[in-house]
Amino acid sequence: MICPACGNELTQITVGDLEVDACKGGCGGIWFDWFELSKVDEPNEAAGETLLEIERDENCRVDMETKRHCPKCGDMPMMRHFFGVKRMVAVDECPQCAGFWLDAGELKQIRETYISEEEARAAAAKEFGKIIEQEFGDIREVSEAKRQKARKFAHAFRFLCPSYYIPGKQEGAAY
Repeated sequence: MICPACGNELTQITVGDLEVDACKGGCGGIWFDWFELSKVDEPNEAAGETLLEIERDENCRVDMETKRHCPKCGDMPMMRHFFGVKRMVAVDECPQCAGFWLDAGELKQIRETYISEEEARAAAAKEFGKIIEQEFGDIREVSEAKRQKARKFAHAFRFLCPSYYIPGKQEGAAY
């Protein structure tokens, strides 16, 4: 396979039961096939330690703005997005084979972001809660204002109908 960042030939590296392709002597990036990254993305996963220091050429410059193509699928352009909710590390992912390309140093940043999967899930739930609160806060305010207006209206006209026609004493009623 050819490195999507610098064009060098990728070298296969075996770490435990994991086989990844790395750009040794080039940009120092790593290609992870589907679900391989999840086996080394936490600090307690020892297999990832070996992959933190890939031999690289310091003179090799990588253009981070260039759209990259999947080394496995050929001409398939990869999507660049943040890995995790803290939005600290941008990675390239192939939409066809679900492989990940990490530039030099990105695996170390990912491993330092969360201590465990539980911490990552808790951060995701917290971030999701913030988004929901932002999106639905205005809707909740409008809904509460309409409810208060309906209660005032119903309270003003309660004398027109006996209470057994308009439920009003029950929980959540108009007045």
